[in-house]
Amino acid sequence: MADTHLQIDQESLPPSQTPLLPPTHNNNKSHHRSRRQDQGTDLDQALKGLETFLTFLGFNQSSALSFVLSWTAFIVIGVLLPVVILELSKCGDCKKYQIKDFELDIVASQACLAAVSLACISHSLRKYGIRKFLFVERCAGHGMARFSHKYVQQIKDSLRLLVLWSLPCFILKVVREVIRVLYVQHESWWLSAAILFGLILSWVYVSTVSLSASILFHLVCNLQVIHFDDYAKLLERESDVLVFIEEHIHLRYHLSKISHRFRIFLLLEFCAVTASQFVTLFQTTGYSGIITVINGGDFAVSSIVQVVGIILCLHAATKISHRAQGIASVVSRWHAMATCASIDSSHQLRVSSSMGNLEAANSLNSLHFSYSESDLESLDYIAMPTNTQLASHMASYHKRLAFVLYLQNNPGGITIFGWTVDRALINTIFFIELSLVTFVLGKTIVFTTK
Repeated sequence: MADTHLQIDQESLPPSQTPLLPPTHNNNKSHHRSRRQDQGTDLDQALKGLETFLTFLGFNQSSALSFVLSWTAFIVIGVLLPVVILELSKCGDCKKYQIKDFELDIVASQACLAAVSLACISHSLRKYGIRKFLFVERCAGHGMARFSHKYVQQIKDSLRLLVLWSLPCFILKVVREVIRVLYVQHESWWLSAAILFGLILSWVYVSTVSLSASILFHLVCNLQVIHFDDYAKLLERESDVLVFIEEHIHLRYHLSKISHRFRIFLLLEFCAVTASQFVTLFQTTGYSGIITVINGGDFAVSSIVQVVGIILCLHAATKISHRAQGIASVVSRWHAMATCASIDSSHQLRVSSSMGNLEAANSLNSLHFSYSESDLESLDYIAMPTNTQLASHMASYHKRLAFVLYLQNNPGGITIFGWTVDRALINTIFFIELSLVTFVLGKTIVFTTK
């Protein structure tokens, strides 16, 4: 009756006076679930913001209408606008200093690089979507709590890196165009301002497109670096070698997919930048006049943008390649430490067993004054591990050894048609470029003696 009366009193209480329930395991589960949902929401917002930015630049070509609008804007703003301005602007000294010829070549090189970036990145985005393009679909499962925050931070760092490199180049471009407008006199000030605005607008659009493509590749590689860092920590959490092998297979699979999706982009961008730089070298060294900021300033600005894009791509590819190759050394160290630890534990087992035999012998000595032959033999006896213990140690040793051999023969990394992008490939590229530069200088710079 008392329990019934107490139950009736609790049910008659108003909602504001309902007794507080103690925290339960279900409440903890709901708390963790809400935390994962918040992290997923942050990642979704970051991806949505990145997708909006890429759509604004014309990378999102998911439909026929967006495809036509994107390429129309690129042709109008990136190609036709600067060409029309340069062709219609009247300048008495432009022909003397070859300003128009230099600037038209610069517009062509910048447009080619931006077209390569726009075509390759938009194709991948249209085919895979933003999540599969960045390989963040792995975060949808158990890795939400571990990777979501790092993904969001990497996306913010990539956008910050884009601004960091674009802003100095933008300042140099504005200063150069202001000097050019002051030097090249036009009929009215508003025409000069319109030309200045048109050239800067075209340059900003084309340069942002090319740099954004490099930043996206840089972002994809840095997102995979997060998983390689987590893989190194996996050795501290797990002990099953099969888990390590399966996870490494997943990592190698993602690296192969990245290499397959970006190999055409990397190759075409490298060829476009190389061709542009050597055209610039031909023109500047073959020109008999004086190179000034007015006629050659755009060469410096465009070269900085192009070289920065290549450096970002090579740095990201080299970073992830060496991180993948470094896993073998980490696992080798782990295997060595595990082997030494197992040997030490076996040695301690034998020593403890022998000490136990010594204590037993001493107890026998205290009880009996005469030693038998069997008692003397028991003092030198050392207990050996059983067959089961030996089999367990050897099995784990051979598993670790097989895992080390597997990693040494499957290093992984970003590849371009089989060539791994690492320090060796960068050294090869450097010497090839140096040879080409020497060849161009030998054709354009000639010293004559009278």
